[in-house]
Formats: sequence, C-alpha cells, structure tokens
Amino acid sequence: MTKDAAPDRKAGLLHGLARSSAKLTSGITGLFTKRKLDRDALDGLEELLITSDLGVATASQLTQSLAAQRLDKEATADEVKGFLADEIAAILTPVARPLVLDPAIKPYVVLVCGVNGSGKTTTIAKLANQWRRAGKSVMLAAGDTFRAAAIEQLQIWGARAGCTVIAGKTGDDAAGLVFDAIKRASEEHADILIVDTAGRLQNKQDLMAELEKIIRVMRKVDATAPHSSLLVMDATVGQNAHSQVEIFKEAVDVSGLIVTKLDGSARGGVVVALAEKFGLPVHAIGVGEGMNDMQPFDARAFSRALVGLKS
Repeated sequence: MTKDAAPDRKAGLLHGLARSSAKLTSGITGLFTKRKLDRDALDGLEELLITSDLGVATASQLTQSLAAQRLDKEATADEVKGFLADEIAAILTPVARPLVLDPAIKPYVVLVCGVNGSGKTTTIAKLANQWRRAGKSVMLAAGDTFRAAAIEQLQIWGARAGCTVIAGKTGDDAAGLVFDAIKRASEEHADILIVDTAGRLQNKQDLMAELEKIIRVMRKVDATAPHSSLLVMDATVGQNAHSQVEIFKEAVDVSGLIVTKLDGSARGGVVVALAEKFGLPVHAIGVGEGMNDMQPFDARAFSRALVGLKS
C-alpha cells in the first residue's frame, strides 16, 4: 500500500457512509444537547439505532451498555458518538477478516452469489482487478446463464480487468459451464477462478437447486471446491439483508460477505446487525462504482465513520 492509500481509503469511507452517518449524527446531536442521560434520551437513542438498521437486538445492547456507564450523568453528543463507535467496533472486530487465498490450491475457486442488482458482477471485477494487480492470473466463469445482460456485463468487466472470461450462451446449463471453466483454469494453470452465479429470488427453489447443482458438478473436478463462497449484499436493502443471508446459506456454505452500495443509502448500520446475528466474516465493502472503490473492511474505521467521527 502506498503512503497515500490510507488517507484516500479513509476519505472514500467517510464519503461512502455520509448518508448513514448524517442520519445518526443529527439524531444523536438532537438527543444529547446539554442534558443528562435519562431514560427518555436512551429510548430516543434506541429508536434512532433501530431506524438506522442496526437491528433491535444490537440497538438494545448498545443502549443498555451506555445506561450502565452514564445513566443520569451529563453526556455530550460527541461522548455518545465515541462510546457508540467503540462498542460497534467491538461487535465488528471479530468479523473484520480479509479474504485470504491458499496459494497451494490452483485454481483457487471463488464462488460468488447474491441477488440480481446487488453489485455482484462489479464486485467480481473489482476482486479480479485487485488480484491481477497482485500478480495473480485470474479467470472468470459467467455462470449466470439466465440473463444475457449478466454474461455481457461480465465480459466487459473482465476485459477491463485483463481476465479471460469463460462464457456460453443465454440458457446454457450453468453447472456444465462451470465444470468446463474449472477444467480449463486447471489446464492453463490459473491461480484463481471466480465463478458468477444467477441471483433470481422470484423462484427460490430454482435458485437453490441451481446453486446446489453447480457445487455438485464443481466437486467432480475438484472435491474441495469452492474454496471460498462469497455472498454479495446490497446495503440499500436494509433489514431484508437478513433473509437474503438465510436463503443463500441454505444452498451454499457462505464463507464471507462483501457489502456493496454503502454510498447509496443511509442503511450502513445493517453491517452491524448482520455481524451480530450471523457472525460471518465481512471481507470488504463497496463505497462507490469505481474499480478501486472496494476496500478491506476495517472495524474501527467503519464504526467511527458510521457515527460521523472523522478520526
């Protein structure tokens, strides 16, 4: 990482979470302007945290913890923000884990799933770009054969990232395409194969059956594949993210999350709720559309940006 990378990353995070932090910051400032921390203020804070998508359980936990320390004492808005940032960081630290690839496995197969519109294809491109810049050879498999647009989009992004894209036609058998892709990636000694998958939730059973079939067929080539199964989550869906995690976990042994579109809503708090409920690693977050707008998930930096603290 260059000397300028960390400040750029911090600026990108602050910008990406601006909507989420604005909601929390204005709410906290309104509640804690020259007053004691009484029950009315705590009830208002709990409601604010719930409406900011941190979830009922997390909101209750945070307000109870604050009450234990500061009830009936003077509390400024900045003190409350600092307290919340520290408590939220403690929740997020266990799940803030980078995606580490095993260099002994070639090709290392990364299965990427998520609902249509979650930012799945652009996330694949960003991952591919990062790994290519790290000197890895990366191939992509266009396993979302249900939508022509998905195949074309992956080919465009793959070209930008300098990766070979293995694709068929719309309506082709996705599992068969993935089978061929793993064999080809092995023959060409690729370091990494990233597999895109369909994300239609209109028919949950079809989606589950297709994902399960892809994994079964993968294992005919490599019994240990996929080596990582990533679920791409769109932060703008708020609490609906919980049901999406549950649905995909039924079919796939989800090994980690990537949360996208944090710049597009005031619902960044959902990351905290997901961490509290599922405990799945959060590998990275997306704070913009650019190829470099995906960054590793840093629990402390995220927590402080979420409540509007700049350092």
